[in-house]
Amino acid sequence: MNNDQVWASELYDSKLSFVSELGKGVVSLLAPVKGERILDIGCGTGDLTNEIAGFGAEVTGMDMSPDMLAKARDKYPHLRFIQGDAEQYIGDKAYYDAVFSNAALHWMKNAEGAARSIYQVLKPGGRFMAEFGGKGNVQIVTQAIYEVLEEEYNIHASELNPWYFPSIGEYSTLLEALGFHVAYAVHFDRPTPMHDGDEGLQHWLSGFSSSFFKGIDAKEKIHIYQKIADKTRAELFHDGVWYIDYKRIRIKAIKS
Repeated sequence: MNNDQVWASELYDSKLSFVSELGKGVVSLLAPVKGERILDIGCGTGDLTNEIAGFGAEVTGMDMSPDMLAKARDKYPHLRFIQGDAEQYIGDKAYYDAVFSNAALHWMKNAEGAARSIYQVLKPGGRFMAEFGGKGNVQIVTQAIYEVLEEEYNIHASELNPWYFPSIGEYSTLLEALGFHVAYAVHFDRPTPMHDGDEGLQHWLSGFSSSFFKGIDAKEKIHIYQKIADKTRAELFHDGVWYIDYKRIRIKAIKS
């Protein structure tokens, strides 16, 4: 897990709430059943953990960020939340009927470690349902970040990239090597609108790309964000709204 990314729970809930809202479709594919034990990996501020609990499942939310977990516990005090690193999580072996994850696995560059953790905590026959960034995800924005940091600061930003965006083939092969049966996999484009008009890209950059800008002061970040906006506006800004160029993988796998 990339530890340079800074998570701000208030920004996440107020300006980036699309993450949880769009994740509700993945919950439907999970199809929770009353009484099932389910682990929500990368639960953030707990909205989808609560959504799963609404089906009557016994759900545990797990996240690396203390700030996110504090917000989740404040919002949903009746639910169980734990701090943990999914890349090396070894607790609760063969305990869960299902593992769920939305918009989190692309932060885990040790993908094999995360997949192994998921496999270990599932019961035999248990299911794993996830959505995360796939090959080509946020490519336009990322390229603009690289170019601005190279031009302005001679920073080779590709070395700071915190994300893992595999193809379906790469990720399915990884799961199958661990003993999963991949039952469903799809890769699709999902241009995603941001809140607050012209400020939408800035919200996205503030919320999700802090690894690129470590050590740069707030005033200078605003200058950088504007340069990135200038480079991407023609492709991503339409009718007063920023649309981030998301490409997602949805996958369902069964533990053999």
